[in-house]
Amino acid sequence: MGDMTIEFSWNWLGITALVLDFIIRVVAVIVVPRNRRPTAGMAWLLAIFLIPYIGVIAFLLIGNPKLPRARRRKQYDINVYIRQTTRDLVKANLTSNAPAWFRSVVTLNRNLGSMPLQGGNTASLIGDYEASLHAMAEEVDRAEQFVHVEFYILTCDRTTKPFFDALERAVARGVTVRVLLDHFASWRTPDYKHTLKRLTTMGAQWALMLPLQPFKGKFQRPDLRNHRKMVIVDGAVAYMGSQNMIDRSYNKPGNIKRGLQWQELMTRVEGPGVAGINTIFLSDWYSETGDVLSHEVGLLDARPVGDLELQVVPSGPGFDGDNNLKLFLTLIYAAQRRIVITSPYFVPDESLLAAVTTAVQRGVPVDLFVSEIGDQAMVWHAQRSYYEALLRAGVRIFQYPAPYILHAKHFTIDDDVAVIGSSNMDMRSFGLNLEVSLMVRGREFVQEMRGVEDGYREISKELTLAEWLKQPLRSTVLDNLARLTSALQ
Repeated sequence: MGDMTIEFSWNWLGITALVLDFIIRVVAVIVVPRNRRPTAGMAWLLAIFLIPYIGVIAFLLIGNPKLPRARRRKQYDINVYIRQTTRDLVKANLTSNAPAWFRSVVTLNRNLGSMPLQGGNTASLIGDYEASLHAMAEEVDRAEQFVHVEFYILTCDRTTKPFFDALERAVARGVTVRVLLDHFASWRTPDYKHTLKRLTTMGAQWALMLPLQPFKGKFQRPDLRNHRKMVIVDGAVAYMGSQNMIDRSYNKPGNIKRGLQWQELMTRVEGPGVAGINTIFLSDWYSETGDVLSHEVGLLDARPVGDLELQVVPSGPGFDGDNNLKLFLTLIYAAQRRIVITSPYFVPDESLLAAVTTAVQRGVPVDLFVSEIGDQAMVWHAQRSYYEALLRAGVRIFQYPAPYILHAKHFTIDDDVAVIGSSNMDMRSFGLNLEVSLMVRGREFVQEMRGVEDGYREISKELTLAEWLKQPLRSTVLDNLARLTSALQ
């Protein structure tokens, strides 16, 4: 009798498991693909079907690519406010000598990110890591009213200490200093606690971006991060680009052992466009603290100082659309003469891959600069899985030499437009990270960026299709497996 009871129990457990497995699969087919890219939906369904329980747990933890509803509502309120306060700028800054397609790109950015095009600016590039840090510190030393600092990774180490010293001097002379840093990214650095203590001791106002603090009621999908990098001084000067506020090695023992050094590109902006960059900081400050600093928006007051036209394009899971991806696609399809792309993590979705390869096929040369080596194994292998398709289409791939990680994020379209910012060309930046891009129209700025690109080309090695086809099978298999995981959003 006892054996029959045990056998019945096991049979009942087996039937229950089968029913539960069936329910999970049916529910997954209904829920997972909803409002999701087909590739992402298929990747999640494969994970759930092949490893049901682990797949379900992973989906519940990181399956929602949007910020909490309250946070998205704040972003909506911010967008409405920006539209209302910049209504008069829309027509005032549309120039007559722009390419025929430029007006539609400006309209796209305005509809998606709310920010207007602003003329009358100057901008210059800084590609030297140490020089960029010193320039930002010197700018802070000139501050009279406020300094706004926002970085994905912000840490006070030996390399960045002069910048923190400048912040401390600014506070001491009565300048308001506000600092935002991404919680998870900065928390992973060795000097995290020291950094927060330093900010508190100097008297700076600071807040964590997208904090993972469930016991304080602050939690969202863990890998939704704020990836922006900006410094704004008095609303007159701004710095933005790819560089984090940390030592060039990122202070990781593995990086130091390999001798890795990050190569970045920042831009220094003056003119009305600075207020647009500052507005992104103010929106993030409001999202994290609830404080409205509307008196510091100042979009209508800045005086023209140059000829460049700028448009700030915020993007991320707080918006309904992929603002950065749609901007990139529109510009690539608009190009008529030349496209040069620099991206440390180039993992395109179908639309971006089609845009880049189609550009070459319609006679527009495309150069792509990437790193010879990677700092993130899975992303690096996923990126490599696209090399054959790109090379066969005629894209020229240049590999920036080790031990440097080419972390700069920018591209140029013809001789007319350049884009620089924090956004990579991968699934993370398109769907999971809060990013900020700066679209710049002006021949002199494009020429300066071409000079940077030419510098990359001089020291990089061009990858050929013949060379790539010699890759061992194990590398191809690993690349393709990494490509599958990159679709999980």
